[in-house]
Amino acid sequence: MVDPQIAIDPYLETARETGMGILYVLETHVHADHLSGCRDLGSVTGAVIGIHESAPVVFPAQLLADGDSLEMGNVHVKVIHTPGHSPDSVCFLVTDKSRGPEAWFVLTGDTLFVGDAGRPDLHGRETARKLAGELYDSLFHKLMRLPDDIEVYPSHFGGSACGRSLSGKPHSTIGFERRYNVALKPRSREEFISFMLSDLPAQPPEFETNRQKNLGLVPVPI
Repeated sequence: MVDPQIAIDPYLETARETGMGILYVLETHVHADHLSGCRDLGSVTGAVIGIHESAPVVFPAQLLADGDSLEMGNVHVKVIHTPGHSPDSVCFLVTDKSRGPEAWFVLTGDTLFVGDAGRPDLHGRETARKLAGELYDSLFHKLMRLPDDIEVYPSHFGGSACGRSLSGKPHSTIGFERRYNVALKPRSREEFISFMLSDLPAQPPEFETNRQKNLGLVPVPI
């Protein structure tokens, strides 16, 4: 399970209906827009919680690094560290070995959306330029080097406050985003930074509190 919401019953029901076990609960980053169900889901199922090693969580988790691999039967998951939206952002490149040896899709979290990229300002104005530069490197030096036919599944689509021009379509491909995503137009690194820091909406007031709760620093009421 990747980026679970706080209400975990639908995930447990789906696992029962399909006869599948939940081995890993993975986070693409420490979320600010919603409360995570990773700890509850891990506790109920015994699954390993996985999050990038730079995330300062205070609960037990497997700390992931760039290039790590996770094996789940026929499923192979490669961890790609893609800082920019947040320092701990990762994407998960997934191969279904029962279908073939090549990667099939990438779970891009809040790094790459359909139509846009994740805003880099949610950790404060003092780090926004640094994160915007890291986002440039993550997009153009990592994700845009994937084959065009790789399917893209981000964590949000239209209506999320984590980006500006998100499409209402929940998935895409690397090739389509390469051609039509406004954040991926050819630009210098400095031009990209200026673009990503312009016309950003205000951060919702609950974002910082959500982040603290998802780190385990603030209790979540039952």
